[in-house]
Amino acid sequence: MIKVIVADNHPIVRYGIRALLRGAEDIRIIGDVPSTNALFEMLQEYTPDVLILELDIPQINGIAALRHIKEAYPDIKVLIYSGQSEDVYALSTIRAGASGYLSKTSDSENLATAIQKVARGSMFITNELAQRLAFDQGSQKPRRFFRKLSTREVEVLKMLANGKRNKEVALGLNLNEKTVSTYKARLMKKLNVDNLVDLLQQAKALELY
Repeated sequence: MIKVIVADNHPIVRYGIRALLRGAEDIRIIGDVPSTNALFEMLQEYTPDVLILELDIPQINGIAALRHIKEAYPDIKVLIYSGQSEDVYALSTIRAGASGYLSKTSDSENLATAIQKVARGSMFITNELAQRLAFDQGSQKPRRFFRKLSTREVEVLKMLANGKRNKEVALGLNLNEKTVSTYKARLMKKLNVDNLVDLLQQAKALELY
């Protein structure tokens, strides 16, 4: 039996996942939580085989939460199930330790398949995502630039795109302001821009808002 915890801030999503998986004989949801604080408390008592994690879960950034979980609980397989664009975030989350990425826009039957696959120790990404990662189409030039970014650079860019100042980014990611400035300079170089306005426009093109 695959034991699962669901971490998502939307009650209807948690309810929907429970309803969807109710008929799966080999999957049992042992808990669901609306925030990372609640998740960390639950993980002190229960150890799932698979954690379903929404990137935009409140309190701690999803990628930062993912890193913390993989450090503290390396045997837990984490499946990102998010409304954020998979071809933007999948690589960053996998680099940070996720075992798979599934967009909430995917067919619902993919969820059980993804859980079963990561529980076995395999990686899960959709065929569509695999094709997009393999073939950079000309119409997706901003995403080709994006794939040059490290996971930490993605985190910094996302916070900047959400209107955070350098000091807020530093506090949120446990960095100093000088390091944040260094990241901004790297981002401008990698995304081929020379000012903050254009950098944020690139972030919008990458759906980091």
